[in-house]
Amino acid sequence: MRWDNLGRDEAATTPALFGTDVVTRTFDTPEFRGITFHEVRARSIVNRVPGASQMPFDWTVNPYRGCSHACVYCFARKTHSYLDLDTGLDFDSQIVVKVNAADLLRKELAGPRWQGQHIAMGTNVDCYQRAEGRYRLMPGIIGALRDHANPFSILTKGSLILRDLDLLRQAARVTEVSTAVSVGFLDRDLWRTVEPGTPSPAKRLEVCRTLNDNGIRCHVLMAPVLPYLSDSPEQLRAAVRAIAESGGTSVTPLALHLRPGAREWYMAWLSVHHPRLLSRYKSLYADGSYAPKWYQRRITRQVNEFATEFGIGPSRGGTLRSVPAPAAPADAEGPTQLSLL
Repeated sequence: MRWDNLGRDEAATTPALFGTDVVTRTFDTPEFRGITFHEVRARSIVNRVPGASQMPFDWTVNPYRGCSHACVYCFARKTHSYLDLDTGLDFDSQIVVKVNAADLLRKELAGPRWQGQHIAMGTNVDCYQRAEGRYRLMPGIIGALRDHANPFSILTKGSLILRDLDLLRQAARVTEVSTAVSVGFLDRDLWRTVEPGTPSPAKRLEVCRTLNDNGIRCHVLMAPVLPYLSDSPEQLRAAVRAIAESGGTSVTPLALHLRPGAREWYMAWLSVHHPRLLSRYKSLYADGSYAPKWYQRRITRQVNEFATEFGIGPSRGGTLRSVPAPAAPADAEGPTQLSLL
């Protein structure tokens, strides 16, 4: 794997993203069986969003690469190819851990050029995936943001965020803190096959309720909506109703998109679990990574109508606009977007 050259251009005018002191650990325990952790010391931790992005934030922090949630549709799968790892099983099981993330963040927040801009987390892979239970990087990261009164947001599918509830409340006293959980559907059979490493949708909605009950604003990203699998009006209405009952402050739907890396893995999954849908997917996504505009508009309209019915309304923040994928990410982190964790 080209760790030492990651982030270095051909003329070596920019430093490598990681140093050469990579420690690889494999744990044969029930919690981490089959997962290999690559412990690295990052050269930088606050990443700038590509200039072409339409996201409402400019800076991100990603303490991990790869994700044991193993969501078959995850757009971030492509980023593993930059490490000479595959975008399928390696993405699910070869996890890069930036062990110095918290210390490095404190240093960068204290730097003379940092102006206290909003930092988004969970935008590439989930910062509360299972690895966080071992490495505990987020308490140090949240603590650094709290101490610098730096505004931030977290998107997650992980229930482990509740471990850090006290820290989130402390941070919310001095700066703007917001969270979001990703719940695209309620179907348990679908969840077990398409998001096998995640807490159940019901558990994620419990997380949403707990965060809001404790004064931490929590939005629900209803993503991804899977064409022909979770997009019927009955399914959408049931999901929105559950989101409203969980106390979600707002809901924003996002139809499945299939970028290179994720597209191949998702289609392989589809061929095993729903082969009858292959031709329909190939037709729907014939023009690229994103579902047609008519389909996206239909999903958004229906979800907004159901949200109004149940008294929560749609998101007003515009946090789910699409981001064009850059040809070559400047920081080698890969395209930045709210990840379908």
